[in-house]
This record gives sequence, C-alpha cells and structure tokens, in this order.
Amino acid sequence: MSDAPSNPVMLMIAERFPPDLGGVARSAARTALAVSRLGWSVHVLSWTKSLQPGALETVTTSDPSDTSAGVTLHRLGLFANSDLSMQHTTNVLEWLHRQFDFSAVWGHYVYPAGYMAVVFAESCGLGSTVSARGNDIDRLMFPPGDFARLIWTLERASVVSCVSTDLARKVDMLLGRQSRVVVVPNVIDTELFRPGMGMRDDALRRFLGIAPEESVLGFCGELRHKKGLPFLLSALLEVNRVRPACLLVVGEVRPREQTHLANFAAEHPQVAGRILVTGRLEQQSDVARHLQLCDVILQPSVWDGLPNAILEGMACGKIVIASDAGGIPEAIVHGVSGFLIQKALLNNLGEAILDVLSMDTAQREAISTAARQRVVDCFHDQVEAERLRDVLQRLSVQVTDSPSKSS
Repeated sequence: MSDAPSNPVMLMIAERFPPDLGGVARSAARTALAVSRLGWSVHVLSWTKSLQPGALETVTTSDPSDTSAGVTLHRLGLFANSDLSMQHTTNVLEWLHRQFDFSAVWGHYVYPAGYMAVVFAESCGLGSTVSARGNDIDRLMFPPGDFARLIWTLERASVVSCVSTDLARKVDMLLGRQSRVVVVPNVIDTELFRPGMGMRDDALRRFLGIAPEESVLGFCGELRHKKGLPFLLSALLEVNRVRPACLLVVGEVRPREQTHLANFAAEHPQVAGRILVTGRLEQQSDVARHLQLCDVILQPSVWDGLPNAILEGMACGKIVIASDAGGIPEAIVHGVSGFLIQKALLNNLGEAILDVLSMDTAQREAISTAARQRVVDCFHDQVEAERLRDVLQRLSVQVTDSPSKSS
C-alpha cells in the first residue's frame, strides 16, 4: 500500500486557464491558488488549441507574481472533434490520477469542465464539485442547450458552488429542491485595481487615439452579444449626437461579432471610427491603467454571472452603468455605488450615459467612493477563503471515504 499524501490533492478541470484570456480563465487561476493556500495540492487540466491534438504539457511555476504560482498546470491539445477530445481527456485523467492520487475533482464551469469532472470523479469513487459561473447555466437550460446533461451534472456533483446568489436560486429551481449551493463570489486585487492618483495619462490617450475633448466610454472583456454589443453601439451613436465620445474596448471583440461591427461601420462610419480596441493585454496592471482612462464603465449584459470587469471598474473608483442581469445587483447598489438598467430596457443606455456624464463633481466623487468601498467590503480574499473552506469541508467526507489505491 502506498503512503497517503501529506495534503489532499485537488484535480481542477478548467476549459480555460492563463495564459488564456477571459473571466473564466482568471477565476480558475485565482480559485486554484486559493485552494492551494487552504492546504491542498492542486493540479489543473486545461484544454488548448495551441498544442498538437492529444499532446500533454505540464507547467509548474513558483513565480510569486504569477497568478497560478504553486499550482501544477497540465495543458492538453484539443482534437477538431469534441467527442474525441473528451474521450482522450478521460485517458489522460486516468494516467494523471495514477501519478498524483487525486482526492477530489473540481469542475470550473458546468460544461464541459464540470461534466467531465463529475464523470471522472464518479468513475474513480471521488467527491466532485462544480463551479457554475453564469452563462453556463443559461446556455444549457434553453434549446439548443443540453438540458439533460446540465441536470445530471448538478444532481451528481457532491457540492455545487455558484458565483452569485441569483445563480444559486436558478440551480435550486432546476433541481426542484434546496441544494445547499455555496456562493463563492468573484474577488479582485483591490491594491492593483485602485483609483488613480489624479494624474491624467495623456501619453496613453494619445497612443490609443483618444481626442482631448472626448469622453471615454469603457468596456472591459470580450465584446459579444451576451455583453450587450448592440446596445453599446446604439448608445455610442446617441452620445455622439450630444457630445464627442469614444468606446474603449479594453480587451477583444469576439470574431463572430465582426460582421455586426462591419454593418455598423457601413451605416455610421464616423462614429464607428471612435471604437477603439486595445486587443489582448497580458498584464492585469495594463488593464487597470486603461480603466483609469474611462469616464464611465459599461456592462449592459443580456445575461451574466458576476463579471470581474464590474468589480475591477468599481475598485478603480469608476462609475459603472450595468444591466440588472444575474448577480450584478449583488455588487451595484443603484444610485449609490453605480447605476443599473433593467435588462429588458437596455435601449435606455445612451440616456443613462449622458446623465452620468452631466453629473457634477461632488455627485461623481460620492458614487466613485461608494463603488470602491463596496468592493473592498464585500469582494475580498477573506470572503472567498471562507466560502471555499465550506466547499472543501463538504468534500472532506468524500476524501475520507475514497478508496485507497494500490501501488
């Protein structure tokens, strides 16, 4: 019989993980590191298109500036066919399990990571936990989503966690019972994302092509329909009828949305020229620097979980105008720490922007201060650690009961 490991070993399966972009990748890295700080050894299996299909690459880092420091990352090349990818993933997970003797499995996002986590955990007699982030539940519960796979995953997971109480209510609704979902909210680094020192970054404005008199309407993340792309374009047009403004996309535009932008440019070429896209920013410090340029941060999501971009903007002391989708109202108190628009009335976004831009300095400063304080009070590491301990304690019974393996 092999000796038991000194620490329990968590296998996290994540569709995206740094250096991948996006909120899911960032939250997976943050969660993996937080779990490791709670005494678990953490191994992450993440899929990638940057490797040859079926190729496995293992990366270990001890760089304290790396968001995944102390976590072992296994990156697996995807096949063109998703069925082949999932079948091969099972083979790889079995091999990794023999190497590292996993104690429990974490699926970050319901599908495909959460589903694969539960399938693998069940096949090995391990406990499993699934982390629902927002869009995963919304996509799978309506056609053409796979409702049966969604319900099976939620039912069979040992523990389900969600990024917001709104999402937890949806899980209970789908399961038809109180499921004791653990709410683990997104948290951010409030030392990195903080108000500027009153210095106007004219060099960056010039580099981006922002005119001196323009108001900067900011959006952070991957711009796509889910995030309210049509409403952002309409609002930019409406604001420019009253005052010069640009839309600064701190991130990228999803490739499938390029046609939408091209159609907008054909109809409104002058205004379309004021859409400035930074492209991929490797460092979070660069994201924070770009957010400092914005006069207002916009997040008119049609549906969402609890976006990091909102918390980052609020932590920078920026006024955020967002929809009331998902868990967003759990961060923004309307009229106090930002502004909410009903997701059915997002056509009013332009008017709301103009109202905020016309506010006097005292009003803006009051909301700016309240926004940052809201994040500092409610979305910090201690809250995350407390909720993660709850998840891990529930898994501990499964860890104790899991069958030991022979050498």
